Amino acid sequence: MLPIRDDAPSRTFPLVTFLLILANGLVWMWELSLGGGTALDTFFYRYGFIPGILTGAYDLPSWALSPYVLTIFTSMFVHGSWSHILGNMLFLWIFGNNVEDYLGHGRYLLFYLAGGVVAALVQLLSGPGSDVPTIGASGAIAAVMGAYFFVYPTARVQVLVFFIFITTIRVPASIFLGIWFLMQLFEGTYGAAQGVAVWAHVGGFLFGLMIAWIDRTRQRRRMDFTV
Repeated sequence: MLPIRDDAPSRTFPLVTFLLILANGLVWMWELSLGGGTALDTFFYRYGFIPGILTGAYDLPSWALSPYVLTIFTSMFVHGSWSHILGNMLFLWIFGNNVEDYLGHGRYLLFYLAGGVVAALVQLLSGPGSDVPTIGASGAIAAVMGAYFFVYPTARVQVLVFFIFITTIRVPASIFLGIWFLMQLFEGTYGAAQGVAVWAHVGGFLFGLMIAWIDRTRQRRRMDFTV
């Protein structure tokens, strides 16, 4: 299932979401300018996040960023293919605008980056000795999806369904995102998605869900206090 749009209205223009998509697009254009081959591979290894380097399983190469922890952030803007970046940016646009509206621009940016950090660290825990660069915005976007799942569970998401023929259906966000999360758990548990950082997705989603729950709980307590 591929989401097309949702029906949750946004009261403000999603400036941060727009700028994040723009930043990812500019980095993608930079990647395309490298022309593939060794230059692109070097780019992935330099700006991607390699768990084994951060954990000390491998020595810090001369070409690596310093301090290496910076790659947790740079890796969020690096993508490996057209489908990778277009899919991520589609999910970010559909679910990010409402979460940004809910949190506000500044808090949303901090939340997005923190979600990406948590996602990367969860992926590290799943393979601390890995020498494969982790790239992509999906960990941070998973955090956005987790927050959306909690804040807008009854919103309807229009999705493309590919089954014999192509059609669209409208499903509650809780159903669509719940299925997506369970698929990540299944793929991570049984190794069904080789080459995909599914544990980063799981960690990011749970982080977003937790932050949204904490924020909503604080709002309710504040309202009870004022009453």
